[in-house]
Amino acid sequence: MRGPGSLQGKLALGLGLGLTLVWLATALVTATLLRGEMDEVFDSALEETAQRILPLAVLDILDRDEEGVSQRIASLRQHEEFFTYIVRDDQGRILLRSHSADVSVFPPFEAVGFSQSATHRLYFDAALRGTITIAMAEPLEHRAEVARETLMALALPLVVVIPLSLIGLLLIVRRSLAPVRDFSGVLSSRGARDLSHVGDESLPEEFLPMADAVNQLLDRLRRTLEAERSFTANAAHELRTPVAAALAQTQRLMAETRDASAGARAGEIETALKRLNRLSEKLMQLARAEGGRLRADTVTDLRPVLRLALSDFERVVGAGRILAETSDRPVLSNIDPDAFAIVLRNLVENALRHGRDEAPVRVALTADGVLQVINEGPALAPETLARLTARFERGQNTGSDGSGLGLSIVQAIADGAGAGLSLHSPATGRPDGFEARLQLPIGAPST
Repeated sequence: MRGPGSLQGKLALGLGLGLTLVWLATALVTATLLRGEMDEVFDSALEETAQRILPLAVLDILDRDEEGVSQRIASLRQHEEFFTYIVRDDQGRILLRSHSADVSVFPPFEAVGFSQSATHRLYFDAALRGTITIAMAEPLEHRAEVARETLMALALPLVVVIPLSLIGLLLIVRRSLAPVRDFSGVLSSRGARDLSHVGDESLPEEFLPMADAVNQLLDRLRRTLEAERSFTANAAHELRTPVAAALAQTQRLMAETRDASAGARAGEIETALKRLNRLSEKLMQLARAEGGRLRADTVTDLRPVLRLALSDFERVVGAGRILAETSDRPVLSNIDPDAFAIVLRNLVENALRHGRDEAPVRVALTADGVLQVINEGPALAPETLARLTARFERGQNTGSDGSGLGLSIVQAIADGAGAGLSLHSPATGRPDGFEARLQLPIGAPST
């Protein structure tokens, strides 16, 4: 049987068991001490009873007309008699005894004082120079029964005290560890976009070294990620100028050459340079998505941003290829407009590149901040759909010249802006197609 896995469970169980053992040990020690005290009390009662009865018995015996007559003291009412006695003369004849006295229990008189048999505790006393003796007997079982009842009286409270103690200990430990749980919750909320220090003001002293170590680790992670993002953004930015220059020289070469073979190779170089140019742009967008501020301090109507971004595509692919539906009411959100434009361009570009040729791409922005981009095409397998937001991941259309970064950029912006991205294939209400749905943050930022 395994014990509890949580620290508070282990503490509560350990303290509860420890308290139980201490209580039981205390009860046993107390019972042992009480047993000794009770033996002294019973012995004193046995002695005192004998010394009170013996003078009365002597007077009764001296007033008798005949010597050596045995007499039993009658009981006034039926009761359990714990102390029994017999009175003898110097010849061992029984002169007087209690009503339930068993003669076989009493050994012959030897000396004044206490003695003990296998079943009884006895006290002997004498009067008239030893001519009349009394023997008092008490069953040892009576003392044992009193000791058991005392021990039970000490142990029975455990039935109530132990559960209450465990509950109390659990509550105390739980309350004491509340700062640790808060620390864990705050730490679990940290991510690549929030690597700030975790507060440790309320933590117990035992956990402060751990908090310091965690904050040092967060510092190292933040510096590492900043260096990675800075390198990605700088490398992509620095590539743009030489790539643009090489592309211009290649296009000039294509325009000036008369050699068909050289022109074909120049065309392949142009295609590769354009792909490299798009890749550098995507890398800059990815660095922006992972490291930039994606929420604004004020809300913006996103409809003009959507119309402006779609107009750029319409100049390239022609009017009618993109079907846009926008709400009649303002779509207010505190997502950064540039970040929203990057999301929209990547989703539409992905739909145009991977959708069926010449089939329209549908773009909708609802009043409750839902952006939908739908394109026609064969449905994707669930396992393919699940990994599309990974970097450099492409769909089933392997002939596409995409970079495989578009949806990962959208996912990074959605995570950073607190938006929800979901991908569906087939599209909602269709037997085929692909749909990207983004739930934007609506309203003003919380203060």
